[in-house]
Amino acid sequence: MGNICGGASGQAVDQEGKPLTKVTRTKGSPKAATGQTPAAAAAVPAAGAATTQLQTARAAEATAVDASAEAAAAPAADATAAVAAAAAVAAPAALRTAAVAESGVPANAATGTKKLNVHIIFYSTLGHIEKLAREYKAALESDEEVEAHLFRVPETMSPEQLEAACGAAPPQPEDIPVIDVTKLPDASAFVFGFPTWFGMMAGQMKNFFDATGALWQAGALHGKPASIFTSAATQCGGHETTLMTSVTQLAHHGMIFVPTGYAAGAAMFGIQDAKGGSPWGASSIAGLDGSRQPSEEELEALRVQAKHFGAIAKKLAA
Repeated sequence: MGNICGGASGQAVDQEGKPLTKVTRTKGSPKAATGQTPAAAAAVPAAGAATTQLQTARAAEATAVDASAEAAAAPAADATAAVAAAAAVAAPAALRTAAVAESGVPANAATGTKKLNVHIIFYSTLGHIEKLAREYKAALESDEEVEAHLFRVPETMSPEQLEAACGAAPPQPEDIPVIDVTKLPDASAFVFGFPTWFGMMAGQMKNFFDATGALWQAGALHGKPASIFTSAATQCGGHETTLMTSVTQLAHHGMIFVPTGYAAGAAMFGIQDAKGGSPWGASSIAGLDGSRQPSEEELEALRVQAKHFGAIAKKLAA
């Protein structure tokens, strides 16, 4: 029997004495199966690679199909979006502003933006405060982002008492409703006007504030900006003391008092003629019999106050 372990040269031979070819296998390479040559063993990873390539190709094909489907659906989606955009443009203004309807704040019909909702609440006996209130409203609404509403407080005196105190007072304006205190929280800001009686606000106005106790308990007016104006019989009739003492009503509600300062400039500084006005708020002189009407300078100071207040109130409400 031949030496199968090695010949003289130390090389391995088979039973017939033929040298065996040494196969060097690197780490990680597959072993040859029984009866399989190294070449056949090397074909195994090649076949696996082919399978992987086939799977990759199929995945790529599926991705291409999905992309094609999305591309086909895109025009339909764009068309749907275009229709929706056209519908939004053509929608009535009422629909475009429906989102702000619940807030109690009026909306600008042209833009759909919120407007500052101001309640001007006043008491007037001889008509001077009413005139100032109407002028205040007009000046506020010169800004298209502001909407103002006039209200009057209830009369608490009988006709006989009123005539004894003020003489023949004109009737209350029918186009201006009496304020409902439960509706006060609907407003974004307030303007209060009242005559000066004995150096302080008229009792009718104080009665109105006294009726807001439930709102005070709930803090319903807290943080809302407010402005004030008055009228007195004479230049020394208590313009400033009336406005100063009325601020206590605002403070207890937590409202933000917005004074005018001397923003009206020349309309306040002149000393040639008697006139009302103060840094606390606008005012006018009515005369002992109520015959004097607000002067142009007094009205101009009021207009400046209104525009100044509107600008500040918009910032506070933003």
